[in-house]
Amino acid sequence: MMRQYELVERVQRYKPDVNEALLNKAYVYAMQKHGHQTRASGDPYFSHPLEVAAILTEMKLDEATIAVALLHDTIEDTSATRQEIDELFGADLGQLVEGLTKLKKLDLVSKKAEQAENLRKLLLAISDDVRVLLVKLADRLHNMRTLDHVPLEKRQRIAEETMDIYAPLAGRMGMQDMREELEELAFSHINPEAHRTVTERLAGTFERTRGIIGEIEQSLSELFEQHGLKAEVSSRQKKPWSVFRKMEAKALSFEQLSDIFGFRVMVESLEDCYKALGIIHATWSMVPGRFKDYISTPKQNDYRSIHTTVVGPSRQRVELQIRTREMQQIAEYGVAAHSVYTDAGDKLNGSKAAVSRDTNAYAWLRRTIEALSEGDNPEDFLENTKLELFHDQVFCFTPKGGLIALPRGATPIDFAYAVHTDVGDSCVGAKVNGRIMPLITELQNGDEVEIVRSKAQIPPAAWESVVVTGKARSAIRRATRAALRKQYSGLGARILERAFERAGKKFTNDLLKPVLPRLARKDIEDVLTAVGRGELSSPDVLKAVYPDYKDERVTPKPKSREEGWFNLRNAAGMLFRVPGRSQTRRKKKEMEKSAVPIRGARGDLPVRFAPEGAVPGDRIVGILQPGSGITIYPIQSPSLTAFDDQPDRWIDVRWDIDEAMRERFRARIKVTAINEPGSLADISQIIASNDANIHTLSMVRTAPDFTEMMIDLEVWDLKHLNRVISQLKDMSSVSETRRVNG
Repeated sequence: MMRQYELVERVQRYKPDVNEALLNKAYVYAMQKHGHQTRASGDPYFSHPLEVAAILTEMKLDEATIAVALLHDTIEDTSATRQEIDELFGADLGQLVEGLTKLKKLDLVSKKAEQAENLRKLLLAISDDVRVLLVKLADRLHNMRTLDHVPLEKRQRIAEETMDIYAPLAGRMGMQDMREELEELAFSHINPEAHRTVTERLAGTFERTRGIIGEIEQSLSELFEQHGLKAEVSSRQKKPWSVFRKMEAKALSFEQLSDIFGFRVMVESLEDCYKALGIIHATWSMVPGRFKDYISTPKQNDYRSIHTTVVGPSRQRVELQIRTREMQQIAEYGVAAHSVYTDAGDKLNGSKAAVSRDTNAYAWLRRTIEALSEGDNPEDFLENTKLELFHDQVFCFTPKGGLIALPRGATPIDFAYAVHTDVGDSCVGAKVNGRIMPLITELQNGDEVEIVRSKAQIPPAAWESVVVTGKARSAIRRATRAALRKQYSGLGARILERAFERAGKKFTNDLLKPVLPRLARKDIEDVLTAVGRGELSSPDVLKAVYPDYKDERVTPKPKSREEGWFNLRNAAGMLFRVPGRSQTRRKKKEMEKSAVPIRGARGDLPVRFAPEGAVPGDRIVGILQPGSGITIYPIQSPSLTAFDDQPDRWIDVRWDIDEAMRERFRARIKVTAINEPGSLADISQIIASNDANIHTLSMVRTAPDFTEMMIDLEVWDLKHLNRVISQLKDMSSVSETRRVNG
């Protein structure tokens, strides 16, 4: 176990002015508090916080963070309290230790909703002070190194949690070395057989290619020396998890992998990176499509390097990374490499570490935290965050040259939402590299994307299955929910206006304010939406506003089914009466005025049509379907008998067609035709020549000589439909054509 002075010496190597008093005090305090506690391995418990502190010294973190590592389990596992920590070490350190104590209680692989909520807490804690993450990751790394001492069933759970959350989170923060070690340790427990097999194959490959690797290293070193470039060349081998993941993703055998070994070229300056690249490409042929410049366009986690693959000595493919030592530091330690130390005078907690909030890693974290505040449900947030944690990136440009980093597989819709939520919500089209392209186009590195917008646009719900970024998915869901709520609210307002008007009252939103508690709704919008959804009836609202109101309308007992239809519909304020009943023009105008106007399925109300359809010119009735809006039926539909005993669900509706927005409506017809070659073609020709469209068609042979067809037509109105039916009837090959209602 590391001694007290050894820990101080470790920090002194990179920070000579270390606050020894802070480290010594934290060391002694933690050791005393943990006392005789032991770990599952039998080692003294204090060895764990000490190893966590040692890991953080490798990242060259300040003494305040090292002290937090020593103390991170004291509140949770000993008699220490937050107040005691504050008094001895200061409120800043006390807050960090308490934050880590709360995170220790998280179970990220529990039930999905709980896992999502715990991930929220983790990211919120990190956003407050990134040192929480650094200590948490170091804590997890040491736990993974000693996982063999944990019971098998718990071991599997912890390994999955590490692979799902902590390893990719370390990668997003730019801490690549830690990510790789966490992945390897988790892989060895999740799939030990695969880990053992890949490790053995890699060891065998290394032995066989040791000579070639040495030859390539020497050739590269000599090449740089000839050109007077100071560079350090080293080889590296892919980790077993990285190899296994690539084999699984691309369905490759181990022998088909060509990039098991790679080489890193370390140079002194940024200019030397491009000089080294020029020397390499001038000597050996580059493999097309394998060049990436992450220096001019850094990754979101601030990673910078030049990647290229060439056909090198002995016609071997050689994968190269070219970077400076500073870039290497960031690649290894990520956000920890951005630590800035500020003198805190004689305060006991010594220097206080801050991490630059201008880093790309922090930018990703801020975007993720924004998603927390947008009100998505926990499962959505978890799904979207995991997607962003795992995706590789492509870099695209705005027309003004702005750089947008997106996950691989992203579409122009993702791009629009990455620019701004308002841009995504109003997106109707996109130009990629100057050409109009479908919104489902997969973007490539270097694409210039211009978004075409419209204020009238509402994001279709289907977009959610197309996009790959969490931000886009969340925004689409929010916009869809808001649009649907607006539709239901609008419908509810119209239903209440008509209901109050029939009662001889005038409806205003202000009437609802005093009765919200009675209606069990928190605001007026909720009342209107509930009425529109059919969850709250208009008579109930009317009674809540006017408790003394009595409906004096009388519904006579029906003498027949037809008479019963009329009475029920009349009691609900139906616009149209059944045939055979006279109606004055004035009365009809009054009823039309109180009816809800219907434009079509693309209108501003949650409307859908019955399977048999309805077209402008039909007499129609609306049936309120709880949770799904209004279903429109033609007045003659037999399906309406199912609602005879539910008058409160009948809604006054009328057509209100906007000539500027041409929309076809569906109607079902039945055609019986002679069963001979060409008859279907003739029927289709008549329909097409009349500017109608066949939406669906089904055929059932009813006799050897005749075929019965059920056709759903799309037409402009009733006059248009009747013209099509009339011309089909006139065909010599057609024996019958009639409209089907229900």
